[in-house]
Amino acid sequence: MSDPRTARIRNFCVVAHIDHGKSTLADRLLELTGTVGPGQMVEQVLDDMDLEREKGITIKAHPIHMFHRARDGETYELHLIDTPGHVDFTYEVSRSLSACEGAVLLVDASQGVEAQTLSNYYLATEQKLAVVAAINKVDLPNARPDEVAHEIELLTGIREGEILRVSARTGAGVEELLEAVVRRVPPPAGRPDAPLRALIFDSEFNPYRGVVATVRVVDGQVRPGDTIRFLSTGKEYQVTEVGRFRLELEPTDALGAGQVGYLVAGVKTIADVKVGDTVAPAGTECVPLPGFREVKPMVFSGLYPVDSEHYQALKDALAKFELNDAALTYQPESSLALGFGFRCGFLGLLHMEIVQERLRREYHLNLIATTPSVEYRVRLTDGSLRVVDNPSEMPPAARIESVEEPFVRAHVLLPAEYLGNVMTLCQDRRGVFVALDYLEARRARLTYRLPLAEIVLDFYDRLKSLSRGYASLDYEFDGYRESDMVKLDLLLNGDPVDALSAIVHREKAYEWGRELCVKLKELIPKQMYAVAIQAAIGSKVIARETLGALRKNVTAKCYGGDITRKRKLLEKQREGKRRMKQIGTVEVPQDAFLAILKVER
Repeated sequence: MSDPRTARIRNFCVVAHIDHGKSTLADRLLELTGTVGPGQMVEQVLDDMDLEREKGITIKAHPIHMFHRARDGETYELHLIDTPGHVDFTYEVSRSLSACEGAVLLVDASQGVEAQTLSNYYLATEQKLAVVAAINKVDLPNARPDEVAHEIELLTGIREGEILRVSARTGAGVEELLEAVVRRVPPPAGRPDAPLRALIFDSEFNPYRGVVATVRVVDGQVRPGDTIRFLSTGKEYQVTEVGRFRLELEPTDALGAGQVGYLVAGVKTIADVKVGDTVAPAGTECVPLPGFREVKPMVFSGLYPVDSEHYQALKDALAKFELNDAALTYQPESSLALGFGFRCGFLGLLHMEIVQERLRREYHLNLIATTPSVEYRVRLTDGSLRVVDNPSEMPPAARIESVEEPFVRAHVLLPAEYLGNVMTLCQDRRGVFVALDYLEARRARLTYRLPLAEIVLDFYDRLKSLSRGYASLDYEFDGYRESDMVKLDLLLNGDPVDALSAIVHREKAYEWGRELCVKLKELIPKQMYAVAIQAAIGSKVIARETLGALRKNVTAKCYGGDITRKRKLLEKQREGKRRMKQIGTVEVPQDAFLAILKVER
């Protein structure tokens, strides 16, 4: 039996594949509960970043507090969390689920069950959440709700009769969905009279107030004036403000058991607040709450300021950004070509792109990113093992006994008519076929074991192109396997450009090197002397392009006369260019570092 003080609290989140209507449904729920007035309503009201609106995706999980008068006459306190749908932001979803007792699983009536739909369903069931399934966009002309309901039952076991039909755009069925949440999602099981225990599941840095931590209070309560302790660091602070999330932060007298809200304690040292930590009263012993599994970055890239004077600004920005995005990791590194910067770990290529764009917009930094790489295990001839995520750290070939690369198990859901195209793509990317299941006559689930390095760059784009947008991808880490990997160096006039080095499979190295040389020839501006662009494996050059020199016609003023006069002028010019080449450096534009992303694999 739940405590009367928490009996009318419901914590739930909305999970779905990307572009299945989560944020639009959240808009309708805010309207229905009167949380947002008619004058405040805009599309994707919870997506408060310009970047989220521009790309039409949710990047950060957004909590909001609502009150709903249900049909049983009682008023319920609802905490909704709108979550991202892209595979790169699964960590945001897993953190949000830990603050909830229920999840609304949303499925597009025209697209059907997709890869991330299943992934999110499994995440919710792992955490023993009550799942309310709903089919969205039933108002579309090509909607097929009955088929999709059958698909959901087949894949998840949720009975067809329990699956709701809604249209987040028109609002049809949204009230029934809210009633189902109130009925099916259990109230929080916390103890209001016990000592405080709260879980930090997100946070951000405010330059005036310090760290603003997003917390789920499990036991007890927290008020302004209380002295609290962060268990992982042991640091103690006095709470200055607590409150709940409306469209703006709304201060309250206290946050009690079962509630989701924010906490401000004047924390200026960013490292003192860790996502997944437990907040407890100062001076008491307390059993920590189960936090989150440590997120493991999958893609690594170097971030360097274009102007070296901005190195400290980038360092401060990354420290603040890591607080807001616990999936980002970074450590200092230096490059001969780019100077001082940071080696950053990301969950995927979209995550990397979003982090770069947010650093540029929110912290006004102009950055250069190096070639994305993954983490390899290199076994040396002396028996030791080295982990390499940066091509510049790759040992010489003579010292390497074997190289292991990370693999993922990729699940692709797609219409059966595109199977041939997608299987060819997977084979081209060194994929190993695992399984093929038909969910129904026209839809299939394809499972491949693929090298992570082959899918982090443009695999997703190629998949969407070959399937006309109908295929969806989800993947999980599947261990390391030995592969014939080599370090491909790029040389300009014999000098290696470490920022353009890459670790590639030997079979693809020649094609990769040739195409990269051709692209760089187009992008590097002409110098006063000829520039040799070469791709090499160790000391062996495998591809070369020559960028011609800017030339002045020094013989234009010679008309008539002896040929030796012209020859003398040309020799003088040649000697000048030779001297220039000895002391000159080739400026590599930022476009060149992005060119490697566009090389056909």
